[in-house]
Amino acid sequence: MPTSVRLDPETEALLKRLARRRGRTKSEVIREALRRLSEEPATPAEADGPYHAIADLIGIAGDGPEDLARDHKRLFREKLSRRRD
Repeated sequence: MPTSVRLDPETEALLKRLARRRGRTKSEVIREALRRLSEEPATPAEADGPYHAIADLIGIAGDGPEDLARDHKRLFREKLSRRRD
């Protein structure tokens, strides 16, 4: 189904360069870009980012480890490495 898109001159030039470099039509480049964009999280809440890796550490100041302030970097690295294993 045809769709019309208005591009500024810079974006049009970029699209032409990408199409030429990849040996594809401009339509194929746009479709690929839309597919890739649709696979990305729309908001940080959708991403499994750094917050989720340390969420259980947030708010533990009252009853957390006594050396948290002093050894926070080491504890953070240990926490992340446990999450990855």
